[in-house]
Amino acid sequence: MDARLDLKRMLAGCLLAGAAACAGAQTAGDATVSPLAASKQAREIARGDPARWHREDATEAQRMRTRQKEIGAALSEAENACRQGPAAERQTCLKAAQARWKTEMDLLRAEAPVQPGS
Repeated sequence: MDARLDLKRMLAGCLLAGAAACAGAQTAGDATVSPLAASKQAREIARGDPARWHREDATEAQRMRTRQKEIGAALSEAENACRQGPAAERQTCLKAAQARWKTEMDLLRAEAPVQPGS
């Protein structure tokens, strides 16, 4: 498996695991996916893997966009996990998830190649 894919999954897992732990959840998995997203995922799975899943990102910009989307998706799942947790812990959990998102985005921006003229 590609090392970048492993890193992406690890980063998304860290965001999700942190929010799930904060919410007191034992497992996160698909239970943290919104019903609308779960329905869409089920339809996509029934059709099989999309071709885009088997195409590598050719450029650094494509890789950065993919990581950005994955970090955002991990935040969404973490927020859903927080909302399923105890109400008393919800704000703390949401703040922790947002802080993790910010940290991951800051790291991503720090890794971005310097653009000419910047």
